[in-house]
Amino acid sequence: MRPKHYANHHVQPTQQGRTLSAALREFLPDRSWSQIKKLISQRQIQVNGNLCLEEGRKVKPGDVIQVWEHPLPPPVDEQSVRVRYADQHLVIVEKPAGITTLRHAEERNWSADRKRRQPTLDELVPRALAKHLGWKLEDTRPQPKRLPPKRGRKEHRHLYQSEQVKLPQVRAVHRLDRDTSGLMVFARTQQAETALIRLFSRHRIQRAYLAVAHGKVPSATIETMLVRDRGDGLRGSVIDSEPPAEVVEGNEPQQAITHVKPLEQIGNYSLIECRLETGRTHQIRIHLAERGHMLCGEKTYTHALGGRPQADPSGAPRQALHAAELGFVHPQSGETILVKSSLPPDLQQWLVRLRKQASTPSESPTHET
Repeated sequence: MRPKHYANHHVQPTQQGRTLSAALREFLPDRSWSQIKKLISQRQIQVNGNLCLEEGRKVKPGDVIQVWEHPLPPPVDEQSVRVRYADQHLVIVEKPAGITTLRHAEERNWSADRKRRQPTLDELVPRALAKHLGWKLEDTRPQPKRLPPKRGRKEHRHLYQSEQVKLPQVRAVHRLDRDTSGLMVFARTQQAETALIRLFSRHRIQRAYLAVAHGKVPSATIETMLVRDRGDGLRGSVIDSEPPAEVVEGNEPQQAITHVKPLEQIGNYSLIECRLETGRTHQIRIHLAERGHMLCGEKTYTHALGGRPQADPSGAPRQALHAAELGFVHPQSGETILVKSSLPPDLQQWLVRLRKQASTPSESPTHET
């Protein structure tokens, strides 16, 4: 379970150029320098949602520094990425929560060590795929009985150093949010990449998600036009009653269609299936929130259209969204591919607790006569 969140601190313009440790010292004046450094080294500090282990990192206005009461879990590695299908053209994996699909532009210049401490899915899939295929990633050759003289060892380095095997290449053709788990497909060739992107753009990929949302969610088909900025900096739907506004380049409305099917009512929450007819960014999260059925664990889309932010007492360990089904016609073989995935342990264990709470009758006040 994720550690308890302690506090958020927003970097101010007056703190421009401060190191992370210096900024934390200002935010936490009761902590000594050694305690501040310990917080950073023990994985208790995030900057803008990303773990930060560099006390000398320069912060800038607008950065959000999160402090956690206990160390955050170790980074996800290739052992957490399960390969569900693979051939010479493509690979389907189960993405764990807590990891982004691709590295953001500002992260591409990170050091190799920093990238290793906070990897992305596209960096882990090659190793997971290699292990799935039975490749020996490191072929360590024993040192020969007699090594060449020191001055000649550089030329004979191959005799006693480990030999690295080149990992398979993969190409991302779609994404899942950091805190969404589930099925994803990666292309292994440029030809497969082009074909899969075409399938996604023509909405010929079968995708279903399992989600847990607030309230009693009815069966429905939700169809709206989504824009990148609905007016408050967040993605959202264009309201039909609003007067037409000048369309800003990059903020053009896009059709979004989600088919919602209730599966189980759990107290004040609903386990639902969401099938995508289109696949816009944050589509399910937006559609549910705008209809007053915020996703459990949601941190961004928290209120209905025109409403106030909704509280979330569900105790969800993260946003309760899992890509549970992925199907398409194989672009090379013509074979129908359909892979299904059950909820991961973190959401299953949380649902057990939720069902237990829902089945426990609340105590009603007694009346004396």
